[in-house]
Amino acid sequence: MEPALLTFFHYLHKKMNIPSLKTSVAGIPIDCCIYNASGPRTGSSAALRKIASSAAGAVLAKSATCMEQRGNPLPRTWISEEASLNSEGLPNAGIDYYIDSDVIEEAMAGDPTNTKPYMVSISGKTLDDNVKMIKKILNSPSLGKIACLELNLACPNVIGKPIIAYDFEQMKTVLETVSRIPNIGKLKLGVKLPPYFDDPHFDSAASILNQYADVVKYVASINTIGNALAIDVEAEMPRISSNQGFAGLSGRAIKHTALANVFKMRAKLVPEIDVVGVGGIETGQDVFEFLLCGATAVQVGTCHWKEGPKCFDRICTELVTLLKKKGYASSKDVQGKLVAWNKAGASKSRAASREALKASEGDTPTKKTGAVDLTHVALIIIIAVLLADKLSFIN
Repeated sequence: MEPALLTFFHYLHKKMNIPSLKTSVAGIPIDCCIYNASGPRTGSSAALRKIASSAAGAVLAKSATCMEQRGNPLPRTWISEEASLNSEGLPNAGIDYYIDSDVIEEAMAGDPTNTKPYMVSISGKTLDDNVKMIKKILNSPSLGKIACLELNLACPNVIGKPIIAYDFEQMKTVLETVSRIPNIGKLKLGVKLPPYFDDPHFDSAASILNQYADVVKYVASINTIGNALAIDVEAEMPRISSNQGFAGLSGRAIKHTALANVFKMRAKLVPEIDVVGVGGIETGQDVFEFLLCGATAVQVGTCHWKEGPKCFDRICTELVTLLKKKGYASSKDVQGKLVAWNKAGASKSRAASREALKASEGDTPTKKTGAVDLTHVALIIIIAVLLADKLSFIN
C-alpha cells in the first residue's frame, strides 16, 4: 500500500473515531494486538502468507526443530465445539526453511501494509538444539527480516520429552545458556510458557524469568494443557492414536485457565517483560478480557485452525465494536485495568443482563449499535481510494 494512501486511511480512521488496536510486543510496534499462535496453519510460506493478508498484526511461524520432521502418527488431532486436542509432535519444515530469505518474502508478500513483523518460533529437542538454532538465526543473512524469536519451553506433545518450563532448574539452565550466546542482544526473545496451577509455581517461573529480563522481552502464556484425553464411545478407544491417546488440550475449554495465568504473570513479572495472552480466544470479547488481565497482545490458535485467517478480521472487528461501545479510544487503554469484585460492578452487570433479556424478548428486533458491517467497510475503502485518487493522495 502506498504511504500516501496509508496516511489518508489514518486520517479517515481518526475522523470516524475508530478505536486503535495498536500495541507493541518486546518493543516491536504492531498495528493490531491480535495475531496467530505458532501451531496449526503456520507450517508453510503459503499458510503464513494468508495470515499476513488478514487483519492479524503479526505473522508467527511454526515452532521449528533443527531438521524437518513429520510428527506423530495420524490421527493426532481432534476438535469439538468446546475444545480441541492435538498430539502433533511438532511436524515442521526445519529451521532452515523458516529463516530462508525467499520463504520470508513469500510469506510476507501477503501483507498489504508492508509493516507486519515476521516472527520465528523454535522448540529444540535438547538445549544444544536450541542453541544451534539460535546461533543459526543470528548468523543468517535474513536476520534483519526476523522481528523476534519465540522460544517454546512448553510443548507437551513430543513423546518421551518433558515440558522444560515445569522443571525450574532446567528452565534456568536454558535461559542462562541462551543469555550467554554471543550477540543474543540482536534478537528480541520471547518464551512460550505452559499453564501453571499453583502459586509457588507461578512464583518460581516469574522469579527465573525476571532474572533474565535483559534477554527475555515477553512471555506467551499459555500453551496447551498436557495429558488430556478424548474418548470415542462408539469404538471404545481414544480419539488420538499416539501416546495412548494423551494430548494437549486447547480451545474454549482452557480460556479461564489462560486468563488466570496472564493475570498472575503480569502481576509477578517485571514491567520490562510483556505478557502475550494465548488460550481459547474466539471473539473480540475474549480479547478484551485478556487485555483487562494485563496482556499486551493476544495470539489465536484453535480458532484460527477452525476458521482460517478470516477469524482475525472478525475478531478485530468485534474488538473495535466493543471498545467503541465501552468508550475506549484504544486497546492500550484497557490493558491491566481489571478491578477487584465490587457491589457497584455487580449491580451494573445485572442491569446490563436485564436490558439484554428485554431486547431479546422484544417484538421488534433490536438494531445492533456500533457494529462494523464488513460490506460497509468494503464500501468505505472503495470510496476512500476514489477520494484519494481525486484529491491526488496517490501519485
